[in-house]
Amino acid sequence: MSVLPLTTKSRNTMHTRPPLPPFNHASAQEKVQLAENGWNSCDPEKVALAYTVDSEWRNRAEIFSGREKIIEFLNRKWQRELNYRLKKELWCFDDNRIAVTFKYEWHDDSGQWHRSYGNELWEFADNGLMKRRIASINDKPITLDECEL
Repeated sequence: MSVLPLTTKSRNTMHTRPPLPPFNHASAQEKVQLAENGWNSCDPEKVALAYTVDSEWRNRAEIFSGREKIIEFLNRKWQRELNYRLKKELWCFDDNRIAVTFKYEWHDDSGQWHRSYGNELWEFADNGLMKRRIASINDKPITLDECEL
């Protein structure tokens, strides 16, 4: 699937983002891989296009909604989490929902490496854009030798 450019037309909620719900195993797996690819780009505006304009997020202790807030959040995240690399795995799916487990590695500006583990619950609109994302995440300091990704 090609990524839509950030334009006025692509910012509205009318475009679709296949695969669309209801999901089967193959389409849920594809959705997870597309999300992993997008997040590994570390491009906040590109990533935000996968979400509805009013998408609701809970990420750790932060709760917010809307694409502009998503872009702000991701800009802060990737300024702090350097050399970010993510791996997501499909946990389960049903109709318009997908659950994933993930881990990612990154280092801070002091050079300390971290591995972050977590779970996400995703709910999708009919057009395939994510309308709700709930993420629970834990961090573990690691050494460079312990990096896996």
